[in-house]
Amino acid sequence: MKVGHTILWRRDIRQFCSHPTDLLARLSLYLLPESSPAFAPLVKPLLTPRAIPESLVVILLDWIEPWRWVRQLRDWIRFLRSVTSELSEEAQESAESVMTDWQQRRRGRPPNDFSGTASSTDSNVVIPLSQGEWDEPLGLPLCVVCHRADKIDTLETQQSWGEEDFDFVLQFLRTILMKHGSSLIYTSVSVPNSLPILIHSSLGIQSLLKKQTFKHNVIDRDKILIPPNWDSWGKILVLREGFDVEAVSSGWSNDIHQPQTSENVGDSETANRAASDDAKSPVGKDKVLPLYEETIRDPRKDRESSNPNSSKLDLVQAPSMQAFLTTQMEIMERLKKEEEEAAAAAQEKEKASRATTAGDGNLTQTSRYFDNLQQSDAISDQIGPVQFNMGGIQVDADDMLKRLKNREGSAAADKSRSETQTPSSQTPTKAGGDQKAQNEQLANFFSSLMKKDRSSSPYYARKSDDDR
Repeated sequence: MKVGHTILWRRDIRQFCSHPTDLLARLSLYLLPESSPAFAPLVKPLLTPRAIPESLVVILLDWIEPWRWVRQLRDWIRFLRSVTSELSEEAQESAESVMTDWQQRRRGRPPNDFSGTASSTDSNVVIPLSQGEWDEPLGLPLCVVCHRADKIDTLETQQSWGEEDFDFVLQFLRTILMKHGSSLIYTSVSVPNSLPILIHSSLGIQSLLKKQTFKHNVIDRDKILIPPNWDSWGKILVLREGFDVEAVSSGWSNDIHQPQTSENVGDSETANRAASDDAKSPVGKDKVLPLYEETIRDPRKDRESSNPNSSKLDLVQAPSMQAFLTTQMEIMERLKKEEEEAAAAAQEKEKASRATTAGDGNLTQTSRYFDNLQQSDAISDQIGPVQFNMGGIQVDADDMLKRLKNREGSAAADKSRSETQTPSSQTPTKAGGDQKAQNEQLANFFSSLMKKDRSSSPYYARKSDDDR
């Protein structure tokens, strides 16, 4: 569980000059995804006695679900109260001093006068607080931003919202935010707004070259702007009669003083269950949350009441951010492991393929050699014995060579028998040596004839050409 952080630089730009010249402020933004009590230990170290006078809390609400606004505000207020109540004594004294300064800002203290009409005659005049104003200071200045106000038209066309619904939401927000001295602004992406000026003014950031001011707006329903220390019960009642501002103000104090539990925050199903518990509690009549949620109803509840069997099919429960990130981390780890296993399997397959290719090559060469031998034997069988004409007599060369070899073998056998019988006579006779020489000459002669005859054959001539 982490706190997001980013830094913004506020610079002053001279007239007729496109380059920034003066650095007015360095803004450190700490972002919390939800009002879970688990974030409290991460926020407390940020609220030091030195940082509190220069801090501002901004709560972001979404026009996609305006029926959850009061519950979300209640959870955030309880979260802030739990954090500030456990600060050090020095930090709490700094927070009290900051709240005192904020309560007196509308009394003409320059340069933080939002109206820009401060005068020296009334700078020390102490104006008493109006009813319901600054009843529940938080120790930190507060600004509530309702963004995506362009969805207002969608609520009017698809959810059948009327002007009385929009007025009720605005009156409700203004009444409960008065108790904390908070400002309120509606913003949208497509329409320019005064949010930067409001935040800079709340932090005491003023341009040295051009004074930027803003004015309250309670007429345009998508451009509402309520500066701090401006609103009152009388101004709220002017918007529409019949709104019980006093009951809402007192009931809100009962809501925010209830201890925050895990059931107060979370997904929409938990919020619906908590809403049912609030309505059934014995002190429910002293709370304003059931009043708001009964007036600004969740359309999903209406669908459930009209068709209970389809509620489970239509309702999609979104997990918390930490649960979602944990699930995504597990998926990423699993995909990474699968990719590594696939890469290893591909490498093993490639090695096996190379080994198989090498083995097939050796087998191919061996089989080719034996095929050639078989082919040579088959050709010899088809050609038959080599014959030639010698003095008018047809002589078979192969048969002649065989006879000569047999003759040599018989001569060698006779020689060995004679040597065995007379071992002393080991020197061959001249006649035997001459006979052996004649046999060798005849064998060489017939071999040369066979070679010559085969070379002149058309098959061997063609085979030799193919070899070349």
